Amino acid sequence: MYAAASSDARRPRRRAAALGALLVLLVAAGCDSAAESPAWQSPEERTAAPAPASPSAPPAEEENVISLSATGDIIMGNAPGRLPPNGGKGFFDGVRTALEADLVMGNLEEPLTVDTGTGKCGANSTRCFQFRAPPEYAAHLKDAGFHLLNQANNHGYDYGPAGYENTQKALEKYDLKHTGAPDQITVVDVKGVKVAVAGFSSYVWSNSLVDIDAAEKVVQKAATMADLVVVQVHMGGEGSDKTRVKPGTEMFLGENRGDPVKFSRAMIDAGADLIVGHGPHVLRAMEFYQGRLIAYSLGNFAGGGKSLSNNGRLGWGGVLKVSLTADGTFVAGSLASTYMNGLGKPVPDPDDRGLGLVRTLTGQDFPKTGARFAADGTISAPDAG
Repeated sequence: MYAAASSDARRPRRRAAALGALLVLLVAAGCDSAAESPAWQSPEERTAAPAPASPSAPPAEEENVISLSATGDIIMGNAPGRLPPNGGKGFFDGVRTALEADLVMGNLEEPLTVDTGTGKCGANSTRCFQFRAPPEYAAHLKDAGFHLLNQANNHGYDYGPAGYENTQKALEKYDLKHTGAPDQITVVDVKGVKVAVAGFSSYVWSNSLVDIDAAEKVVQKAATMADLVVVQVHMGGEGSDKTRVKPGTEMFLGENRGDPVKFSRAMIDAGADLIVGHGPHVLRAMEFYQGRLIAYSLGNFAGGGKSLSNNGRLGWGGVLKVSLTADGTFVAGSLASTYMNGLGKPVPDPDDRGLGLVRTLTGQDFPKTGARFAADGTISAPDAG
């Protein structure tokens, strides 16, 4: 559906790094030349004396590679009456191994807060959904292995600004990072590699998905703060029929949910190294653009207390795992299929329905630039096989 991007596009951060490396080489070359013919030697001495042997260059250090994993929407339950048994203990046990990575990220689709009295759904509301889980449920995210949660989504403010801030405090109590507020760029040191993560949605409590010029500035700033930039983005229409990625702006219930392709590619041009999408409640295709992976939607990951439908493809999700070098080069990737069981807990899917769906959708929507998927979920770029 979409043509491959021009291969000669340049991103400022990478160009600056390349120029810096070239400058180092030129300076080093100049120093070596001066060492071969010291100014204090006479012409005869320079002719007669052999040039001192140049010390052998030290072996190049192996480039640092880090792994990142990410999920789609996470709701652990809906207080007070629709919470999982045993206080949510062991909620993520079935997928803990699948999540393992140097940096584990998820989209937290609910506040972790007491009832603030400012729920967005009034008594006579229709088609209105609000969620919250107790603040102590942050411990379950910690136990699962998460390191960072995104708040840039349509449920981040379900209980107003107090609920939003309570969520941040709950996460911080368990040493969990968060991102998604306007102008918030969260930098995490991962095995010596600095990773900047910023969250985007079409709501005022997050960085803007709709204002691409403003979003580019956020990513450009992030690129000056870290080695790698990850964009978490809640984008696209919602529903079981929203699996396809099509050109143009997507609307849902009168809301502008962004132009997923235009936004994602613009963010990569601005300096992003990985785009993690969610929002439609279903899995979507993946493509490579300028060598960077775009996952347009990772679907529903968890819907505790039956807060999210697990009917058909609405119940399918996946854990995306990507390995990158410090300069953003894609090394490896995989997609592990999951589904929400009858309690809304995420568990591995032995039938790999999610993987099969993503493979099919990718072939349909991005026949040239789409990611390639092996039978075991391994991801490769289209020019790699």
